[in-house]
Amino acid sequence: MYKRWRFALPLAGLLLFAAETYPVRVNRESHSVYSRYFWWSFIRLDSDPMQRHPRGPTPCETGKANCTRWDLPYMWVDPGWLSELLMWTALPAFVVAAVMVGGLRRLGINEIWGFMISMPLLIFGWYYFVGWLIDRLLFKLRRRV
Repeated sequence: MYKRWRFALPLAGLLLFAAETYPVRVNRESHSVYSRYFWWSFIRLDSDPMQRHPRGPTPCETGKANCTRWDLPYMWVDPGWLSELLMWTALPAFVVAAVMVGGLRRLGINEIWGFMISMPLLIFGWYYFVGWLIDRLLFKLRRRV
């Protein structure tokens, strides 16, 4: 009866993460140009942090006409209110994920995979903890009355 928030908040957090991640994935799939970087909101993730897999020559380098190459390592991204809400309410999860992804980066592991696997787990854990605290507080308040 008093375990309402510890299950509702993690579900809400995962839905927020999915709502922010899905449009990014669709946007990435719609572009035919390969980019080494993946932008989740304003967080830049590198698919090849140790540069072990260099790309072959681009059409520009082989002398073909009508060539373009876009691989922006930095760009200004305006996060939407949904991602800001998620980042502020799950700030500890994002800090732990930044440390984990940074460590995986030093090992040469793809940051995109590290982020996409760790974030749902960390978000679920953080919101479960916050929900547990709320349930515990509500239980103590109801017990006093």
